[in-house]
Amino acid sequence: MRSRYSAFAVGDPDYLLASWHPDTRPASFELDAGLRWYRLDIVARTSGGLLDTAGTVDFRAYWRAADGTAGVQSENSRFVRADRHWVYLGEA
Repeated sequence: MRSRYSAFAVGDPDYLLASWHPDTRPASFELDAGLRWYRLDIVARTSGGLLDTAGTVDFRAYWRAADGTAGVQSENSRFVRADRHWVYLGEA
């Protein structure tokens, strides 16, 4: 989860696509260049440990737009292991 947030923060759509499960990954993905992501709060998680194959992360990611407006992206995300790596599956 933190690495995907970092990819949003630095503007790396290729990493976001690579860390997305192939069953739910879109063909392409564009980031909004006018948003600056500046904070991530992990609210809760389920599973996701060393021996788990699935888990969820409830988070809040904070953004600010170029025009000064601000907002929060809240989601409870599902992750699964695929080829020994955690990948984003979608909202829980």
